[in-house]
Amino acid sequence: MKDVLLVATLAAPLAFLAACFVRAWRPRALGLQFLAPAPGLAAGLLGLSGTPVSVSGLGFALRLDPPGALLLSFSALLWIVASAALWREKAPDARFGVCWLLTMIGSLGVFVAGDLVSFYLLYALVSLPAYGLFAFSDDPEKKRAGAVYLAFALAGEAVLLAAFALLAAGAPQGVGIAEVMAALPASPYRGAVLVLVVAGFGMKMGLVPFNGWMPLNYRAAPIPVAAVLSGAGVKAGVIGLLRFLPLGASMAEAGEALAILGFVTAFYGLAVGLTQRESKSILAYSSISQMGVIAAALGLGLAAADSGAAGDMAFYAANHLLVKAALFVTIGALAARQPLWALALAGALALSLAGLPLTGGALAKLASKAQFDAGWPKNLATLSSIGSAMLMTHFFTRLVSGDAAKDAATETPAALARLWPAVALGALLLPWLFADNPGEALKLDALWDGLWPVATGVALALVWRRLSVPQIPAGDSIVLYERGFARLMALGPAFERADANLRQWPAAGVSLLLIVLALLAAGLEQAAEKVPFR
Repeated sequence: MKDVLLVATLAAPLAFLAACFVRAWRPRALGLQFLAPAPGLAAGLLGLSGTPVSVSGLGFALRLDPPGALLLSFSALLWIVASAALWREKAPDARFGVCWLLTMIGSLGVFVAGDLVSFYLLYALVSLPAYGLFAFSDDPEKKRAGAVYLAFALAGEAVLLAAFALLAAGAPQGVGIAEVMAALPASPYRGAVLVLVVAGFGMKMGLVPFNGWMPLNYRAAPIPVAAVLSGAGVKAGVIGLLRFLPLGASMAEAGEALAILGFVTAFYGLAVGLTQRESKSILAYSSISQMGVIAAALGLGLAAADSGAAGDMAFYAANHLLVKAALFVTIGALAARQPLWALALAGALALSLAGLPLTGGALAKLASKAQFDAGWPKNLATLSSIGSAMLMTHFFTRLVSGDAAKDAATETPAALARLWPAVALGALLLPWLFADNPGEALKLDALWDGLWPVATGVALALVWRRLSVPQIPAGDSIVLYERGFARLMALGPAFERADANLRQWPAAGVSLLLIVLALLAAGLEQAAEKVPFR
């Protein structure tokens, strides 16, 4: 049964995609595509317990283990909800629908891919078709965001191709993920592979310095698209690190370097996010920060040879998937009307990312405790929780003030807005059904450990509101890159003038220059002959 569902995880959305190319079937296929992720949801739920499930003999390999099953379950659920709401009240758009299905196939497929080739192809489907979900527009902002996104996506694919080539070269016994990872600790290419893997998947996760695309992308994307990309799409980078970091082998230096990069990303996202005024941008920088925390935890797990870090961070990422998607829906649902109960629910949802007690975020924080157990990692993780509370309070105050994203209400399907209370409550409560030991989060010391950083962050955010802080442009590093390119482009006319002047030299001038160079070379040769070797 598990084998069949594993195959159906890919086969079902592929069947809906094929139906889109038959004109008579296209409207029905697009209208019912919310059913396509259902086998993935079932496969994920059944794969949460027991040994990993593998399927081979198809020309490619499929494999699902508990960390992948958890992320697959939550991703499939998100795709079902978003797809059901998206086309409920409007005619299906064929081009958008095909890009939506292709992205869905990649987003679900990366969790079940069992070899390098299938993982690479499915990972590309997460990235490249998503361009069509927001960039086909005459809006200059969306065109710019699409161009930046595509550049990072292609760069990430190129880096991962190099990483996978080195992985395959170091594992002559096969290209299965299990085989290449078993051979990696003894591979002569180990260091290069780790650098390329972190860089490639770091682009998808928004790790510094590859973070600039994310705020531009989330601002340009409609609410339903931003919800699935921030929730399920970014987790393709997380599963990449879970799959291709040798967490069971002790690599102290590499692990510590990744941990430092993760914490730098976490605090960078918080610092820049606090200067933002647009709600989607704030959530984007929150995602950057949260992905940094995951990278830091995995780095510490790599340094300590802790293979259990994969399961812990899968749970942390799954909670982020639900909460961040729900927060994007919150922007659209509360853009026009904000009753008190809805604001209370939105506030709890926002602070869940900081580990607010009695929410799924508290369980996620508890799951990361093994990695951030003592010393400087524990102190930095605590500061990160305080910063997350500050940033999400900042988001909440901007939401309450009516400073929602442009056109947030109109770009949110009415069905999705009506579903928002269920989506928000699900994001807060579902993690309790999947936690290994939820009772630990209800102990007094755990409640206090979760409460005081959140309370501190909220208080600091209220002080921060009174300060006049200049806004850093959304996309930060991209703005710097663009300015640098603009300055280089300004040199173009100067080079053209120099080239034109050189072309006007008479032939005699060129000949004279050649003669001078020849005489100079001859003089240097004679001088060298007179100097004895020492």
